[in-house]
Amino acid sequence: MKAVVTYRPIGIIHTSFKDIAGMPIHPAGAKGVAGRVVVDEAYREGLKDIGGFSHVFLLYHLHLCDGYALQVRPFMDDKVHGIFACRAPKRPNPIGLSIVKLVRVEGSILYIEDVDIVDGTPLLDIKPYVPLFDTATDVRTGWFTDRADSVIDARSDGRFLS
Repeated sequence: MKAVVTYRPIGIIHTSFKDIAGMPIHPAGAKGVAGRVVVDEAYREGLKDIGGFSHVFLLYHLHLCDGYALQVRPFMDDKVHGIFACRAPKRPNPIGLSIVKLVRVEGSILYIEDVDIVDGTPLLDIKPYVPLFDTATDVRTGWFTDRADSVIDARSDGRFLS
């Protein structure tokens, strides 16, 4: 029996990227790119003390992706890989994850940088980045190992839209 899972957005992410094509594909390629997160007033109390963190995880709904593929050709490679071995957006559950720099908090608005997210994206959750918890050691990066240096200049070409 499958569980029914329902999420309600807690806010909206606003950026300068009005279209997916041409935007950075990872925060590493979006250094200094500013954006803001407008959290719904109903969740404002949940922002208490978030300003003490330099970085946060944003979990969001990839609202422009329709359907999914279990094997994809990711932005960083010409070969096909399993979706779970990639960070491509065409996923069974279209959830995105980015670590962004938290510049400041004003009321229910988070001002952020290093944003690789399209404007108008529904926000599902915010979690503080804590290096002690969130940094792994003895890491392997699979097929991506030889391509890591090119992520800074990589841009979306819209290949995962519908």
